[in-house]
Amino acid sequence: MRTLGSTRPTITDVTSRMDKNGQIDKIAELLTEQNEMLQDIVMIEGNETDGHKTTMRTGLPEPTWRLLNKGVQPTKSRTAQVTDKIGMLEARSEIDKELADLNGNAPAYRLSEDAAFLEGMNQEMMSTIFYGNIITHPARFHGLSARYNDSTAANGMNIINGGGTGSDNTSIWLICWGPNTVHGIYPKGSQAGFKFQNLGEVDIEDENGYKFRGYSSLYQWKMGLSLRDWRYAVRIANIDVSALTKDATAGADLIDLMTEAIELLPSETLGRPVFYCNRTIRTYLRKQIRNAKNVNITMEEVAGKKVVAFDGIPVRRCDALLSTETAITFA
Repeated sequence: MRTLGSTRPTITDVTSRMDKNGQIDKIAELLTEQNEMLQDIVMIEGNETDGHKTTMRTGLPEPTWRLLNKGVQPTKSRTAQVTDKIGMLEARSEIDKELADLNGNAPAYRLSEDAAFLEGMNQEMMSTIFYGNIITHPARFHGLSARYNDSTAANGMNIINGGGTGSDNTSIWLICWGPNTVHGIYPKGSQAGFKFQNLGEVDIEDENGYKFRGYSSLYQWKMGLSLRDWRYAVRIANIDVSALTKDATAGADLIDLMTEAIELLPSETLGRPVFYCNRTIRTYLRKQIRNAKNVNITMEEVAGKKVVAFDGIPVRRCDALLSTETAITFA
């Protein structure tokens, strides 16, 4: 049985060590409650203020069979330096001061009202992790789909064809989070990239331009994604959601595809492997396993919470994953 928990730092772990008054820590906990993925992403402080430069191994040294009294030519591994960009996401909230004061605890009321802003930031950040593309949206960071979209590329062997065509497809992702595999990055010297600023009492304008006193808050989230070793992320693409069936007699056989994805990982112990899929996929996955009388899916307990697991690997629901992906071409 695999160990689902991990001591590697997530965003909640990092903020709890850095924040002295507990404000950022509370916000990070709220973000994590709204998004299961944040419980998994290993966060590493970047070595630059706006990015993170890493050296990726692109090839292994080739050993030589040696004869007695014969020498061996020295070899070395092949590497490449890559700088991953960090994006900056912001949100501002404004609340009527009189309304907040009526509650009797204005700070708590403001935080509860700001939950909607945090949810919006959460959804946007998760969407960027999967679909961010700095070529089309320079202010964001490069996401996973932009890195795993060509079956003929070097990392194309980690893209599995689910058999779908057209533009009503989705993907299942298997990501092994770790400091030497795939991890999130935040700016050097920051609080896990998350900043909360209480702007205090300000003048707010209504729809007619009339002013009233209110409270204002500023939320800022700086984050990026570093792919240290492409072998530790697998994309099961081209899953036609309209063709799915509960017994896998047509459409994608989710059990078979996820088993294949696990076998593509060089090691499951170098990081924290987690599956991600949207609501539709996880529903059909559970139906297919029940109809196949398969015991690979279980309910595991992680940090006191029940988590759906496939072959011991957590299966997280992430609704940022679309069901309108265009099919990837396979030769």
